[in-house]
Amino acid sequence: MSTIEEIRPATEADAEGIAAVFAPYATDSVVTFETAPLSPDQWRAKIRESELPFLVLDRDGEILGYALAAPWRPKPAYRFSAETTIYLSPTATGRGHGRRLLDELLKRCAEAGVRQAIAVIVDSGNPASRNLHRAAGFADAGVLRRVGFKHDRWLDTLLMQRELG
Repeated sequence: MSTIEEIRPATEADAEGIAAVFAPYATDSVVTFETAPLSPDQWRAKIRESELPFLVLDRDGEILGYALAAPWRPKPAYRFSAETTIYLSPTATGRGHGRRLLDELLKRCAEAGVRQAIAVIVDSGNPASRNLHRAAGFADAGVLRRVGFKHDRWLDTLLMQRELG
């Protein structure tokens, strides 16, 4: 039996799979400042309202990860800058899926007119996300110190940036 694996635009039907990928990050880690999982209905709304690329990595109907872009800030002058987000199921890490998802997201962002991609990475001592973004051409843009508090600790965020066009 062959496995079909594809990166494609997210649909509302993917909301439960996306919620399942994200939930352990919200409850058990510091890689997101969300402290509770988002419901499938909240994910459906995000998918519906997204004006920038929102992609899933789908293997035979199972969502292994997702990547999305969202406006960096709401002010009109920021309209060509987007924040990138990427999450993988713990069972899908370490296999190059993150890089494939990020590369496709950046390609589609450039096609949508985004000129600056910005990643906001929680500096938790786990270098995986930072290394992924550096390998994809992002450069450090600054550190915001002690801006988040989760699981009884203060956390920094590393800002990384990549020009797309």
